[in-house]
Amino acid sequence: MVPAAEGGIGPGILPCSAGFAMTGDTTRDGGGANTDAAKAVNTDADLSRRLSRLDQELGQRRAADARDKAADADPEAGPSPLARGFRLSAEFVAGVGAGAILGWLLDRVLGSSPWGMIVLLMLGFCAGIYNVLRAAGHLRSGTGPSA
Repeated sequence: MVPAAEGGIGPGILPCSAGFAMTGDTTRDGGGANTDAAKAVNTDADLSRRLSRLDQELGQRRAADARDKAADADPEAGPSPLARGFRLSAEFVAGVGAGAILGWLLDRVLGSSPWGMIVLLMLGFCAGIYNVLRAAGHLRSGTGPSA
């Protein structure tokens, strides 16, 4: 059993006034003087530096979020990818559908079944492809030469 140090509470118990602590506390210098005041000043300066750095990072993130929200709300940013996909598919289906309907009507009127349907369905397919390319921006909608 370890004998009690001076000012001890009981046998085998070492009080904090024994000169060391098991937690690695280095608040005492070699002369035994307490350096809590110096450590508090360093801690305050360190906390102040960290706080200012975090404040700057937070400001940058808030600015980036504001830019993202402004880009989302910008009407010139264009439609969403889902809306763009629906538009392109509707352009294609409308071309093929119009060709099929006109071919069927032409066959009924002229009695040229199935040739009107075949020819106009193929033309509708070509028109649908052309409309998709034009809507996607791969073709110009004007027919004249560019100046």
